[in-house]
Amino acid sequence: MADRMLESNQQRKSHETTKRPSALLCSTLSKRTVLAPLGLPRNIHLIFIVYPQSSRWSSKASSFLYLLARGSFSRSQRMDLCISSTTPRCVPFPSVVGLPLSLPSCSSVRVKEMSLSTRHKLSFGIWYPLEPLESPSTTRRFAASVAVGTESDRLPADIQVTEAEEPNCRVRLSVEVPPAVCQDCYRRVIKEFMKQAKVPGFRPGKNVPESILLSYVGKQNVQKATVESILKRTLPHAMSSVSGRALKDSVRIMTKYSDMEQAYSSNSSLRYDVVVDVAPEVKWVPEDGYKNLKIVVEIDREIDAQKACDEELKRRYKSLGALKIVADRGLQIGDVAVLDISATTIDQDESKVQRIPSAESKGYQFDTEDGDKVLPGFLDSIIGIQPGETKAFPLAFPESWRQENLRGVNALFTVDCKELFYRQLPELDDSLADKLLPGCSSLKEVEESLLAKCREVEDTAREQATDNAILHQLRKMVEIDIPLSLFEEQGRQLYGAQLLQMQASMNLNEQQLASLSSPETVREYLEDQKENIISVIKQNMAVGDIFKRENLQFSTDELVKEVENSIQEFKRHKQEYDEDRIREQVQEVMEGAKVLEWLREHAQIQYVTR
Repeated sequence: MADRMLESNQQRKSHETTKRPSALLCSTLSKRTVLAPLGLPRNIHLIFIVYPQSSRWSSKASSFLYLLARGSFSRSQRMDLCISSTTPRCVPFPSVVGLPLSLPSCSSVRVKEMSLSTRHKLSFGIWYPLEPLESPSTTRRFAASVAVGTESDRLPADIQVTEAEEPNCRVRLSVEVPPAVCQDCYRRVIKEFMKQAKVPGFRPGKNVPESILLSYVGKQNVQKATVESILKRTLPHAMSSVSGRALKDSVRIMTKYSDMEQAYSSNSSLRYDVVVDVAPEVKWVPEDGYKNLKIVVEIDREIDAQKACDEELKRRYKSLGALKIVADRGLQIGDVAVLDISATTIDQDESKVQRIPSAESKGYQFDTEDGDKVLPGFLDSIIGIQPGETKAFPLAFPESWRQENLRGVNALFTVDCKELFYRQLPELDDSLADKLLPGCSSLKEVEESLLAKCREVEDTAREQATDNAILHQLRKMVEIDIPLSLFEEQGRQLYGAQLLQMQASMNLNEQQLASLSSPETVREYLEDQKENIISVIKQNMAVGDIFKRENLQFSTDELVKEVENSIQEFKRHKQEYDEDRIREQVQEVMEGAKVLEWLREHAQIQYVTR
């Protein structure tokens, strides 16, 4: 009842709300950044209600769920959520799958339905974010169905709004609604009920005496509908004081709904408190420090083009040889040995000796020409070992060892030599060119082709490492008071992207997906990845701030081209998409690439080989 008056405004955009930084601004922004998963919903949480007539989930339903989770549907295909307290009823949820959700304390939830197939009917709705970390009993989520901004609906009297700053970029608005506004909302509700209620003895749409209408509909239901109408009409006006700063979907009405009903019933007026997260300020330490960055970029020696080319040519050449069994001597450089390796810590107290599983291996095929890639001293300790022989020797893990828990550890290694081989290689000349690299006719051509490819890899890796070093430095130079809603949204986006990757690579079933999407699992992720989430937010906001400060731009043609390329990808995979969402994400990534390009030009960069 009173459906038209209470229709949700969730689909409508508001230009007065501040756009949040995208989770797709990855740790390495550049023109090569992969725009995936494009269309991932931001600040939209979906609930999927599946009514299967068979016990198994069809592949069509599964793929449809995947598309919904990506947020790839156009706005016209996304269904509204309607909250109404006028007609309490129970909504069954036979099978709920999707991103984490918590049901609000409303009397009824109505979702529109879409026919999925002859065997499945899928109902779904756009839901607002999960309850905040504070107790859900202290808040009532209403903001998702309210468009933040000044409504064209003029009020018969001005409301009074008192603004107070709170920690974590939060603003509390105390709203006092005068009786004139409450009375106007009451009249509208009565008028709407008259249009829709089918009161016995009166034709639909005809005027019904108010007393009879109240008796038929119920005074309490009318009061509830009036309070909702007051909230819907006054909240946009109250939010006008923070327009341009308010973060989308961060509005929460803190006053209990029951308290508002009681206050309206007693005084014919209303007072409620609203909290909203506002865009945090980016503070640079030092101010404008990003303009004089001094970056040290560590480059792995393995990506050196010439060295990588020599290693690749050597690997290809060795693959052409045949392994022959060694029968009359011990291990020497150039041989390949099959080893069983075990390792324990060294301690005078034998009860404290522990195995080192990460240093153990069975049937390990050890190429002696790769001796520089293992623990220093290991190769020298087994030179001369023969098949069937066992050697034990102590070694110390260097302080630069890749596993931190083993750095400086003294270990006792035991090595059993199972088999020993030497390589019988053909003569290296131009006759092997086509085998080393198909299409080449000489060794020189092979070397030139391999070197060109290795240089491309080196340039890409160098540029990627530079971007990472710059972004790491930016994160340390900004101080940001991050709102809780922004943290939770960013974390859910990262987790959603991770979940989609898992679904694509592991083909998760319905039960696994539901388990991984549970509120408890998401909350654990937010807690475990807190530092990483904060780093991503700082990085994104720092990049966005630089883009604005330096007035950086890119051409519209570039944007259109990238959007078209992304849309073609969706079409190629026969997936539906939201073009506006794609455009927004492409624009954010292009802004990031532009900022990194500007920073590389203005920074002092030193490259160090490690």
